[in-house]
Amino acid sequence: MPQIIFLPHEEICPEGAIVEAEAGTSICDAALNHGIEIEHACEKSCACTTCHVYIREGGDSLNESDEDEDDLLDKAWGLDPDSRLSCQAIVAEQDLVIEIPKYTINMVSENH
Repeated sequence: MPQIIFLPHEEICPEGAIVEAEAGTSICDAALNHGIEIEHACEKSCACTTCHVYIREGGDSLNESDEDEDDLLDKAWGLDPDSRLSCQAIVAEQDLVIEIPKYTINMVSENH
């Protein structure tokens, strides 16, 4: 089972975390299933950018982003070449290293 390494994030995951995720699971669901409360204001429907993450390692193993995701990512805070929406990025068989951005465009935390 692939591992996802979440780098430390001051508020969401201060110590960082290593979790196992089944192939076919979104990065967002894998995080939430292991108590990492990543924002997901649109309930994972690819309608916002609050679950934006950086795929620092293993990104080539993920499914390709589609046009809807790419359009939304253009609005994400801190967009870089490794950016993905975690609700749309599906884990394959390779380990991943994920960085959660410091900010989102969400003005108020939804605290799901």
